[in-house]
Amino acid sequence: MSNNQDPCAQPALLHPDQAIEQLLAQVEATQDTELVSLTQAIDRVLGEDLASSIDLPPFDNSAMDGYAFRFADLTPSQDKTTLTLVGSSFAGHPFNGQVPPNSCIRIMTGAPVPVGFDSVQMQEKAQADQNQITIEHPHRLGANVRCRGEELLAGTKVLHRGVIIRAAEMGVLATIGISHVRVTRKLKVAFFSTGDELRPVGSELALGQIYDSNRYSIQGLLSKSHVEWIDLGVIADNKEAIRGAFREAASQADMVLTSGGVSVGEADFIKQILSEEGHITFWKLAIKPGKPFAFGKVGNAVFCGLPGNPVSSMVTFYKLVLPILHKMQGLKPVTPLFCQARLLTDIRKHPGRVEYQRAILSRNELGKLEVAITGGQGSGMLTSMSLANCFVILDQDQGDTARGTQVTIEPFNHVLC
Repeated sequence: MSNNQDPCAQPALLHPDQAIEQLLAQVEATQDTELVSLTQAIDRVLGEDLASSIDLPPFDNSAMDGYAFRFADLTPSQDKTTLTLVGSSFAGHPFNGQVPPNSCIRIMTGAPVPVGFDSVQMQEKAQADQNQITIEHPHRLGANVRCRGEELLAGTKVLHRGVIIRAAEMGVLATIGISHVRVTRKLKVAFFSTGDELRPVGSELALGQIYDSNRYSIQGLLSKSHVEWIDLGVIADNKEAIRGAFREAASQADMVLTSGGVSVGEADFIKQILSEEGHITFWKLAIKPGKPFAFGKVGNAVFCGLPGNPVSSMVTFYKLVLPILHKMQGLKPVTPLFCQARLLTDIRKHPGRVEYQRAILSRNELGKLEVAITGGQGSGMLTSMSLANCFVILDQDQGDTARGTQVTIEPFNHVLC
């Protein structure tokens, strides 16, 4: 990256929307795919367009339990017609007999409608007297019949490359008889923490020590991001140990992810080693919580350096790293869902950065959306993320916001829910 492209060369903080645009322009979607069985395809990214080899439904079938008949056999001058029962059609056991005039068959939901019949009346609107069935006239020809190919015809594209295979897609694939599906290779993301002050959970803390929470938050975020994660643990504040961790991470992963050590002016081994081992730029973003962010390459892996404060780390992952992962996975771009809600608490804010305040979105007794800030919004207050189900987004130039104001809300997606 030349200095002309270096975001840090800009005198102003970079707006997060501009940052996302620039970041996405520097990564490509993986072209690697693999064939997996349908049972292994859940939550994988579809690696090819798929067309149906069959019509859906594959035959005319009944949408109701009732009686199939020929619409032309109804007596136009009457509200009801009595027909002779000549057989039955069940799912998996179709009727194969003759279809004489003024006849009908008993039919179950999903069962084939025999050639010669064209309508079905539900059983609640029919009366049986031995083999004589009196049916109320339906309003139209073809009533309660699902016609062959009405959902889609053979050769129609059903699913497109870049969609996540969830429960509905699994059902669609099974419906068209797909037993194996080509999916995008899962990305691998390696991450580690650095710092002599970090201690493992479950141990005793000495003065000046803290538990290594960021690694667990990052693991949780990655676990819901459809990637394989590689936890390299806590690396001591030792130059060669950190260099070795970067090399090991880059040799195994498509992305290397760290938190901390990316603030401009920090005397940290990470920045020195990154300049020697990779091609990195340090970004100053107009985002709160956040602002420091690093991006580039280490070996053949994309590198993202998150800020060290716990909430800043999670917010920058959610707003910046997640879109990068989505593009690398070949996922179709998804515009976040925004809505408006009435603010229940005053918010203090200085203009200059886009703020993502953690909040709880709910409906009042009138069904109107309301939102309340979770409390303290410090970048070290991780409980604010645990309590929240959305962000209140305050624009870069926005100042204090009074209770009762309509504000923009971004509900959390599946990665944070």
